[in-house]
Amino acid sequence: MAFDIVPLQRLERGYLQVMRINALIGWGLLAGLAAAGEFLLRSRTGWPFGVVWGPVAALGLLSVLVLAPGRWRRWGYAFTERELHVARGWLVRVHTVVPVARVQHIDVSQGPLERGAGVATLRLHTAGTEGSLVTLPGISAARAEEIRDAIRARIDDAPW
Repeated sequence: MAFDIVPLQRLERGYLQVMRINALIGWGLLAGLAAAGEFLLRSRTGWPFGVVWGPVAALGLLSVLVLAPGRWRRWGYAFTERELHVARGWLVRVHTVVPVARVQHIDVSQGPLERGAGVATLRLHTAGTEGSLVTLPGISAARAEEIRDAIRARIDDAPW
């Protein structure tokens, strides 16, 4: 059985900023905890400031400046009238194909950061248990609604 190769589109560039801000928030909280722990540790050991906090801050900067763009580049998607392809991952590459006929429920969501960047997350719920939720973040809100409406039209036309 032969499969057609479907060219994948990248996520919207605005989603890279969302990923960076999310990483910055998470690592910022961790760096704050590390600084507080280091303050307590310094009072007991006399270690110089930065022994604990410095590596955490360096890892946070690495995550925001290098790892987030790398993760963003590893995402791709394609929508044909019959299926949605979602690909992600570097070490473990995951390419999910969702036949439109299997979709039972569709969500389009936007958090505050996504709204600011003009992107949305499309979630498809399918029959089954494992892998029954397929998430596609970082596409334009208009494209997410377009895909949702196309799938909904196909679902409405399907004979039960």
